[in-house]
Amino acid sequence: MRRQIRILMVLLLLASLSACAKGAIYSNERRSDMDMQEAAEHADGILDALLQEIHPQVQWTHGPTTTGSCDVTRRRTVMTIVSAERRGSFLGVVDRFWRKSGYRIKAINNDPDVPAIFAQTQDGFGVSLIIGGEGQAFFEVDSPCVQESEVADPIAKPNGPSYADVEIIPRPNVRSDFWSAGAP
Repeated sequence: MRRQIRILMVLLLLASLSACAKGAIYSNERRSDMDMQEAAEHADGILDALLQEIHPQVQWTHGPTTTGSCDVTRRRTVMTIVSAERRGSFLGVVDRFWRKSGYRIKAINNDPDVPAIFAQTQDGFGVSLIIGGEGQAFFEVDSPCVQESEVADPIAKPNGPSYADVEIIPRPNVRSDFWSAGAP
């Protein structure tokens, strides 16, 4: 029960930060310099750059793309098991890369069961990393309010199996000598 409450709190924080990122910077006014497809492609670039910085490499797959009235969200789910002993290192790699990239860290959740980092790019995209059950990492990029348009599927191919046709992405199932190790 306690763990479910923690997870719910993290999800509420994520929703709150996402709404803040979109509303506070742009006051819900549409950016005329970008449409939803361009925002989705920019979000993909943010995710590609991040995943290239993680060494040793982790296996990932696309999560669902969602759109709102003027925003788009891209997701990537890590299929490599990140052990409890290595989660701090994983979060540290992401935190350092985001800071080096000029992102503003908005919140850090140090909960041992569901650690997370929430940040914002200089151009108003919200980025987050949440470590969920069984050490599965979830990356999400939310666009600010942009011009409405159709949004195509991501072009990048996952570096492992694609779960595009399944309703629920399975728990992490790839072991890494480094990220899945039981020693810090």
